[in-house]
Amino acid sequence: MKIGNLSYYWLDTWVLANVIQLSTQDFCQRYLDRSNDPCGRQYDQMTQAARSVPANIAEGNSRHDTSRETEMKLFDVARASLAELANDYINWLLHHESIPWSVKSAEYAEISRIDLEPVTYKEDVQHLSAVHILAQKHKFDKWLCSNDSIVEANCMIILCTRLIMMLRKQISNRLAAFREEGGFTEALTAERLAHRTEQSIDADAPMCPKCGKPMIKRVAKKGKNSGKGFWSCSGYPDCNGTRDMP
Repeated sequence: MKIGNLSYYWLDTWVLANVIQLSTQDFCQRYLDRSNDPCGRQYDQMTQAARSVPANIAEGNSRHDTSRETEMKLFDVARASLAELANDYINWLLHHESIPWSVKSAEYAEISRIDLEPVTYKEDVQHLSAVHILAQKHKFDKWLCSNDSIVEANCMIILCTRLIMMLRKQISNRLAAFREEGGFTEALTAERLAHRTEQSIDADAPMCPKCGKPMIKRVAKKGKNSGKGFWSCSGYPDCNGTRDMP
């Protein structure tokens, strides 16, 4: 059972984001020191970018019921943080006179074939999700625990790229649902407008000559009739029927 705003624990994107954050922390602790990062800025930049990814996925998914727009924006922030992090790893390779593995390479193919196991926990969620995340991380130990920064950076680039694609698909799916269903905020707006329309309908209001719905009083705001009252269909903008008001 997905508990309240903890439903993101079941997202593969959130699980992989945690794998990337943990692995980035390991990478920075092993390879960044005063000799190549005297002010600690590179360490801070990479670990904070990695932290931003699961944090924004969690916050975005938690806003699913109240604002689909905010949810998609936060997912996109997570995607942008991943792109920033991937570029840091690419820079590390270039700085060491190396280049990222080709998508046609055996290493790229081997890492890409590794799938995340499906989430199975139903209770004790925080405990079991932590067990699950560590188990998924260990799937990549061959590369992430190689004690070779070039190998580790290449693996991280592949994982970042994979999660970027997963987030793009997630955003696309959310956008399709938003177009079809709208969201909580949009539903509130529609409900509020409908309530205002109901309050504006007088008991003696005439019926719309076009669609037959009751009409409401409005005042023209521009044109030659500016300031004059008229009857307008309560179904506007779907119906633009009007009547003159004596």
